[in-house]
Amino acid sequence: MADIFDVIADGTRRDILQFLRERGASGEHGTSVSHIVAELQVSQPTVSKHLKVLREAELVSVREEGQHRYYSLSTAPLDEVDDWLVPFFDDGIAAADAAAAGTSLTDSAAAAADLVGRAAASTKHAFESVLKKIPGR
Repeated sequence: MADIFDVIADGTRRDILQFLRERGASGEHGTSVSHIVAELQVSQPTVSKHLKVLREAELVSVREEGQHRYYSLSTAPLDEVDDWLVPFFDDGIAAADAAAAGTSLTDSAAAAADLVGRAAASTKHAFESVLKKIPGR
């Protein structure tokens, strides 16, 4: 399976996920490729290519009815990302709260703040790498 961060780094894929999330929240039980194409104003081959990547990463599920395919958001991989990220934010919030309260940081809070800083730097580096791959940048 592809690295989930590589998959969601692409803006078009994030737009597709957002659109599917909104459609699912409104009670839709799947969205056709043509609806995604119309909403995002992206070519059908481009949408299909991105949907394939999202399927392989298990971020979307597909239901086939005859010749039509209907896509829905699958949140389990995103829940795993959320579970991975939460400790960084919780540790960072605790460190920030301690600093704002004027108390000294404990060794563990200082270590957490350092970890959050390194994670942020790593994320920034990853996004810069992605941006370099975009033609014209």
